[in-house]
Amino acid sequence: MVDKSECGGAVLHLNIHTAVDSKPMNSRRRILPIVVPAIMLFLAVSPVGAQTPTPLPSPTPNISESQEKVRVFTEEVVIPVSAYDDSGHLSVALEPQDILVFEDDVRQTVRSVRRIPANVLLLLDTGGDLNPAMSVSTTKDIATRLISNLRTGDRVAAMQFSNHLELVSDWTTDRDQVIRALKTKLISGKRPQLIKALMSAATRLKEVPPGTRHIVLITDGVDSSADGEVLNDAIRQLVDANVTVHVIAYGALGRKKIDKQNPLVKITNKRRRNAAELAEDILDPVGAARREEKRRKKIYVIVDTDLGMRKKHNAYEDATREAEVWLQGLAEETGGLAFVPGSAKEMAPQADEIARAIDSQYVVTYTPKRPLAEATVEEYRRINVAAGVIGLHVHARRGYVARVQ
Repeated sequence: MVDKSECGGAVLHLNIHTAVDSKPMNSRRRILPIVVPAIMLFLAVSPVGAQTPTPLPSPTPNISESQEKVRVFTEEVVIPVSAYDDSGHLSVALEPQDILVFEDDVRQTVRSVRRIPANVLLLLDTGGDLNPAMSVSTTKDIATRLISNLRTGDRVAAMQFSNHLELVSDWTTDRDQVIRALKTKLISGKRPQLIKALMSAATRLKEVPPGTRHIVLITDGVDSSADGEVLNDAIRQLVDANVTVHVIAYGALGRKKIDKQNPLVKITNKRRRNAAELAEDILDPVGAARREEKRRKKIYVIVDTDLGMRKKHNAYEDATREAEVWLQGLAEETGGLAFVPGSAKEMAPQADEIARAIDSQYVVTYTPKRPLAEATVEEYRRINVAAGVIGLHVHARRGYVARVQ
């Protein structure tokens, strides 16, 4: 065998060597002295203008069973985990051994724990035509407060939805830019398209790194289409994208205000004047006050006879109650927070708590002991995250869709 460094024709030599390899050793020793000088002589005397011989095609190699293609998978699971100390403050300087992760009840080995900026998409419902408690002004104030409390470096985007879906502000780390967009672009509408908004949000969040994906949904949870099958698909897409969903729901506020404004039976000492009474007050303004006081001494029972509107209100209230159930479930499953405020005053501190939860999160990674390559289509694996040290409190999503990266 000839080394390349010693002979420029080593490759050719090796080919000939291979061709005669089946002959006895003494035959090879006789052939080599003849073949190599002959080749060198041919190269030396070949004219410059001679036609270059066509190279022989390389034979197609036969791939044996031991040489089958090997697919390389990224076997890493990424999950966001909120961590607090006993006082409820952000826990700092966590190490992998501080976090315990169980997947389908099997203890996993945590590879890394780190903090990276979050990507927060505000999804704002401005279509509250049936909810007297919903207002663009209130939603704007709550969203602005939440953005202001996020950590520097977090990226924020905002979308509004009513009878149409609109990107109010694209991804940016400039919080003031998003706040300005909210002040100038939020408008009220009708017939909210919540399902369409959720699907769009899931798609948009797939553009950002896993473990940092958050939706803050401010809504009553009611979609004008009321299509349960499509809603199921929207939730599936959010779960598949491993998004953390946070919710502030207007439902209870709306029900309270509807019931106050539209009681079935109203007992009062006030009633609207009729035309005859109005004419009398105009002709005798001096006696108007006396007559009004006399009317106030009477008790009036007013019965709401607008059955159509009452039926509409009842259906809406039922829809908000149903929405609160699945919104709460979605938030808990994805590791987020869900609030159903009983008054408008409660909404501001709830926004503060969501911002704090987002910025208390660490990104935890581990390699699952049951490989992702073995997962079935859209397989959902249950996870449980616990604290590995005393004084640490953690909160995380309950599972993830196993998918090869």
